[in-house]
Amino acid sequence: MQVGNVTTPFGRRSISLAQIRGQMKTAEIKSGKTADKWKVFRDACEARELLGVQDRALAVLDALLTFYPDNELSEDRGLVVFPSNDQLSVRAHGIAGTTLRRHLAALVDAGLIHRKDSANGKRYARKDGSGAIEDAFGFSLAPLLARAEELAHAAQQVAAERKRFRVAKEALTICRRDVRKLISAAVEEGAPGDWSHIEALFIGLVARIPRSPAILDLTSILEEMEMLREEIINRLEIQENSENTDGNAVQNRCHIQNSKSESIHELEPSSEKEQGAKSSQDIRLKPVAIKSFPLAMVLQACPEIVNYGPGGAVGSWRDLMSAAVVVRSMLGVSPSAYQDACDALGPENAAAVMACILERAGHINSAGGYLRDLSRKAERGEFSLGPMLMALMRTNAGTARRAS
Repeated sequence: MQVGNVTTPFGRRSISLAQIRGQMKTAEIKSGKTADKWKVFRDACEARELLGVQDRALAVLDALLTFYPDNELSEDRGLVVFPSNDQLSVRAHGIAGTTLRRHLAALVDAGLIHRKDSANGKRYARKDGSGAIEDAFGFSLAPLLARAEELAHAAQQVAAERKRFRVAKEALTICRRDVRKLISAAVEEGAPGDWSHIEALFIGLVARIPRSPAILDLTSILEEMEMLREEIINRLEIQENSENTDGNAVQNRCHIQNSKSESIHELEPSSEKEQGAKSSQDIRLKPVAIKSFPLAMVLQACPEIVNYGPGGAVGSWRDLMSAAVVVRSMLGVSPSAYQDACDALGPENAAAVMACILERAGHINSAGGYLRDLSRKAERGEFSLGPMLMALMRTNAGTARRAS
């Protein structure tokens, strides 16, 4: 039986070019190809959103498959089923006639079945003298056989996206819990810092979570929430390092004052250089290294910097640092000010700060003075890049929403 022949529907029903192409595709079914009809059906159910069909339409497809006598779809055994609407309605759990016809049309439009109508539109089979089916008119299941691999791939894709969504949602829930409890602990125990501002950032992020989020919504907010968590942890680490350093300095001073040595040389370093080094080690607070954020986050917060990269693109940290040198010269920042920023922040973070300054250039009177001020704060452990990046990300997101 030539299932690949193009046929048109009976009566006033029209046919689309997509349906014609689908019928032509069934002519390409390889000889001897088979597929488990229930496996194909499960794949179609899994990929129903991609196919654009509803659950009731799949129930009708399930009913149609029950009229196919074998579990394996095979062109050699015929792929046309010809139940009446009454029979279909019974096997589709009593679905109404008008609803049945609507969902049959939806299955045809989705390319899961084809109509093979007789001259008068009736569904029946013509048999030869031996009782074997010679030709049949009704609904062809050939598209399910022809698209078996496509449907399996679509089902795997949907399952992977569902898993990705579940993992992102779980990660966001955990990160949100961490941020909430870290802020509460810092406030309750009186840790120094502008925790009201950080809490406002947290509340703003939570408010942006949609009631029915998509995967892109979750991943975007998760990135910002993780940045906020890292920022809080960095601040708490800076405080702990400061307390430990101060405590060690006090202990060292007490030890020197209480020691009773017979020789004055035991209390004095051998040279002024050594004495200065020891005093600096006891009293000065070592700067805490500032965390480098992912390049993608920097570019999301500071898209303008891309225009100054090599060839008008930034694909690596080296490209970003090259662009920062160009921007430094353009904004009138002296080489010494930029070198001080590199020493205090690190080359990557200094480049990221220049990208942030470029984004806010219209609001900054002196880019060089602003950069020097940030460098001094970083040396004292009072500057972190995270809030600056998150503020620019929120600003760019708000601008994009207003533009749309």
